[in-house]
Amino acid sequence: MIRFENVTKRYRGTARPALNDVDFEVLRGEFVFLVGASGSGKSSCLRLILREETPSDGRVVVLGRDLRTLSNRKVPYFRRHVGAVFQDFRLLPGKTIFQNVAFTLQVTGSSRAFIQQAVPEVLALVGLDGKEKRLPHELSGGEQQRVAIARALVNRPQVLLADEPTGNLDPATSVDIMQLFSRIHAGGTTVVMATHEAGFVDQMQRRVIELKDGEMVRDERHGGYGDTSGIPSLAPEPERGAAAVAALTAVLELHREIVENETGEQPAASEVAAAVAEEIAQAEKAELLEEAIHEPEPAEQPIVKEPERPRTNPIPVVEAIEMDVSELGLADRLGLGEQRDEDEVGPTS
Repeated sequence: MIRFENVTKRYRGTARPALNDVDFEVLRGEFVFLVGASGSGKSSCLRLILREETPSDGRVVVLGRDLRTLSNRKVPYFRRHVGAVFQDFRLLPGKTIFQNVAFTLQVTGSSRAFIQQAVPEVLALVGLDGKEKRLPHELSGGEQQRVAIARALVNRPQVLLADEPTGNLDPATSVDIMQLFSRIHAGGTTVVMATHEAGFVDQMQRRVIELKDGEMVRDERHGGYGDTSGIPSLAPEPERGAAAVAALTAVLELHREIVENETGEQPAASEVAAAVAEEIAQAEKAELLEEAIHEPEPAEQPIVKEPERPRTNPIPVVEAIEMDVSELGLADRLGLGEQRDEDEVGPTS
């Protein structure tokens, strides 16, 4: 159904190819994960399958067609047989959920009766029945992604591509979306998904194709994500010196109270400094000892306390600006441009 034959893809202005001699085949009805670090070539594979790009060397065959020989005017009709779901949803903000999904059928010339039947069916499949009249901004991120999936499925494609479909979703919603993809696959649709979600890949145990620096390094049946050392950890590092700061504050207050009670006078700065220095030293020793106890392999070299860094103002978070996608651009993107009789290519078995 999808075949890469020694495919190499080079982009202008780059010294290293995005894909280098990649060779694999996806059979009808398979569920395949494309995994690897950012820049490994996953998205390039999906763009080649969708015919957004053509290979520099080798060839890509999808649904029996060599995409190098497919003319540009036949590409929109070809894409009607290959659904695509992206990380950023790409919905039309001014149209209702029903209209977003129906738009895919309207530009392909489907009858009104068929649209009235097909759209509610596919919305029910993705769990959005009863929300046909909502606008995209009235839905949660997970619901918007479900609309995007419904739009990709309404033409009943043989292949469904997904590029990081859970990248903008919270963990609980991501689970729901992955379960939805499993149900779609169980219905006979071939699914190819590029993802960084190591947990899902490990749990689902599907076929895994791993890319590294544009080269295919693994093709494993019932595989897992593999090496996760390149995935950054979001766990905050412990702030050092916290015990010393707390001790300083407490000793200052205590020392002042004692001196004032005994003499009625404020203590001299030198007396406070001497008393506080001892307390800080003891607090730092206790803090370092606590770290040493929980360290699995203690370092032989002495631990040197880092100087306290000056605090900075937090970086303001800038909300992403929603792109204004024109209907014409979206139609071409989804393979829904104007159809001519001579453009018929049709799927092949």
